[in-house]
Formats: sequence, C-alpha cells, structure tokens
Amino acid sequence: MLQALGLGPAEEVIYTALLARPAASQELARQTGLEQAETARILLDLETRGLVAVATEAERGASDSADCGAGLQPARYRLTPPSVALAPFLVEQRNALHQAESAFSMLVEQYRSTAAHSAGGVVEVVVGVEQVAHRFHQLERGAQRELLVFLVGAPVAVPRDDADMSESFALDRGVDFRVVAAKDYLDGPDVARDVRAAIAAGVELRLVDSLPLKMVVSDRERAMVPLDMDSGGEPSAIVVHRSGLLTALVHLFEKEWAEARPLHTTNTGVHAEPTVDQQPTEGELEVLSLLLAGFSDRRVASQLDLSIRTVERRTRRLMDLAGADSRLQLGWHAARAGWL
Repeated sequence: MLQALGLGPAEEVIYTALLARPAASQELARQTGLEQAETARILLDLETRGLVAVATEAERGASDSADCGAGLQPARYRLTPPSVALAPFLVEQRNALHQAESAFSMLVEQYRSTAAHSAGGVVEVVVGVEQVAHRFHQLERGAQRELLVFLVGAPVAVPRDDADMSESFALDRGVDFRVVAAKDYLDGPDVARDVRAAIAAGVELRLVDSLPLKMVVSDRERAMVPLDMDSGGEPSAIVVHRSGLLTALVHLFEKEWAEARPLHTTNTGVHAEPTVDQQPTEGELEVLSLLLAGFSDRRVASQLDLSIRTVERRTRRLMDLAGADSRLQLGWHAARAGWL
C-alpha cells in the first residue's frame, strides 16, 4: 500500500512494524526478519525523509536503561504522525498522476488531429488471434464509463473465459455494461451459466432474433468489429475510432437495444421477456418484495446473492414500469397493480 507513496518493500515493512511499537530500534530486525544493518540503514533513511524521528527519553522508557546497562544505548525511533509525514508524498503522487493524465489527453488529441487527415486513422485493421484478443482486452479494460456489446454465435479469437475476465474488471470499476445477444449465442455450451453469472454481476442483457455483426464499443470512442470468417482465413477485425462510422455503430446498437427483450434469471434458467409483456420479471419481484419489507439495497443483494448494481438496475426498471419517481410511489403502484 505504501509503495504507491514511494516507499520500498523493506521500508514499508519497517514503517508498518513501528505502528505497533511506539519506540523501537534493533528489535525491529528480529520482528521483521531483516538484517540489523539493513534495519539501521532504513531507519536512518526514514528519519532523513521525515517519516520517523528519534524517540525522546520519556518515549524510550525506563526499561531501556536496564536493558542496556552502562553501555551505549542504541537510538530508538518513533513514527512521525502519518497525517503530517505522508501528506507531501500523497500530494506529489497526485501531481504526478495529474501530469500523466494531461500528457495522455494531449497525446490522444494529437493522434485524433493527425488521424482526421487520414482514412487509416479512422479504421485500423488487426490480424491474428493474439492481436485481435489483445485489442479486445484493451477496449474492455480501457473503458471508463460504458461498454456496448453485440454477441453473435461462438467466440472465435477471444475465448469466453478471457472475455469474462475483462468483463469483471470493467464491472469492478463501475462501468455501465449493456449487451445485446442474438439467439444463436445462447446455443453455445455453458452459455446459460455464464449469462446467469453476468446478470448477477450487473451486466444488462437483452435478446434479439438476429444481429448483423459482432461488436464492442468502448466509451463511444472506439469500436471493434470482427471481419468475415467464412473464407477460413486468420481471425481479423477492424478497430473504428471516433468518426461518422463510429456514430453509426452506436446508433445501430441503441436501435437494437430498444427493440430487444430483457433477459432475466429464474430457478429454472435464463428467460427472455415476451415482447408485449410489461410486467415485472420474477427476479424483479423478488427484489421488490424485499425492498417493501424494509431491506436496504445491500441486504437485498446479499439475500438474493446479487450485486448491488443488479439490485439497482432491477429497481430502476420497476420504477420505469410503474412510472414512479420514488420508491414510495413504486410501493403504492405495486399494491395497486397486484404485483405482489
């Protein structure tokens, strides 16, 4: 943890050990397993950097005199209050991060400016299994706000386990994850299990009869579309950068999303809502019953083994169906409509 503030591994060990001992010296070597000479060197370095200070007589305690006899008493150290000592390091790291973000933004804008004068800067062709998988992971792991995905058929260049790993990274960062799947995607082995896990983790999934292509869009800044594999050649894809073509792909996703049927999980598997059905799903009613019983979102998630994001998503859809602006209105509508 402290290595992020500029401390090395051994320095962090000594620093954290001092947290448990108000005033300590060479016994830190026994406690941490480091050599005494290295421990003494690290303590001196930490003192120079203002992270520790030599303990006063009162802090050293009377026991030091008894332990050391008439010999030379070794220097003992105490931590400088972390709120004082570590604050400059934190400010320094924040400034460095800010400078890195500024440099990143400048490079992105410079690239876009250059690409605007070249068709090759709008569409990038990626060839080969490893290269396609690498670019796919870059798009998913680099997303900060939103991922839009079309799923069609079986994975070709990116194994499903690898895709699931990237998906979990995105969800952990709070990225909105919306997926439209074609029916044939659900025919693959173990897909139902993976879909249940994705929905529980917070992915919003909808189903359509067919889709024109596979696709992933990251933050509406970049998209990746696999190329036709009917020729039997090496897997390849195009990466589309911000342009009119990318805007068209985003519009295509939103059109399919609006017409798709939400997928939900039940005890018997994964099901899509009927097109004309505007009633809550079984999973949404489970959430609603616990909310009306006074459970918090976190307790509902724990009780139903769902993520907080899934509970929030199901609650939001219930409110949309009810035309409610608050959960109190949602409860009133649920009772009036006989949902429970």
